[in-house]
Amino acid sequence: MKSILNKESSKIVIKNSKFIGIVIPIDTSNDVKMEINNLRNEYKNATHYCYAFKTINDKGFSDDGEPSKTAGLPILNVIEGENLINVLVVVIRYFGGIKLGPGGLIRAYTNASKEVINKASKIDLIKGFIASITFPYSNEKEVLYLLKGSLILEKKYDLNCTYIIKTTKDILDSINNIVTINYKDEKMIPKI
Repeated sequence: MKSILNKESSKIVIKNSKFIGIVIPIDTSNDVKMEINNLRNEYKNATHYCYAFKTINDKGFSDDGEPSKTAGLPILNVIEGENLINVLVVVIRYFGGIKLGPGGLIRAYTNASKEVINKASKIDLIKGFIASITFPYSNEKEVLYLLKGSLILEKKYDLNCTYIIKTTKDILDSINNIVTINYKDEKMIPKI
């Protein structure tokens, strides 16, 4: 399975209408509403904010006022055609005064989606965990060595060291005897 590494955007113009494609990595469908609201604030006065998303457990789309199945579904078809998960693709349209018709809209939203996905850096995903671990300062060097192949998202230093990490089950098992695992949540994580 693949996803994208970072948020990316691109722009195409078709018959005076501007289509801005944006691809965003997400973890769950709960992220979609927040990301759409952020884009509505960033790209004010657009005519349409059409989107599709796919996660490991869910998928969906919105035509946002365009004729039924001329925007969101074509975007979702591109996501699925690229075998991507944990992504949100939004195509923002600024209407240019010329109607494109259903076929033209489908082509426009498909092309805007393909262009932004092709521009994005792709990553392989594997099953893993986001976890919080705590350990004494004296074990930090050993823990860092054992965490090779993991992503350290956050480090906190109080009485002990606390890391928030993305890692595999094997690595989590290997550090289990020298750290306290505060919580772990199974997720699809980037293969490092």
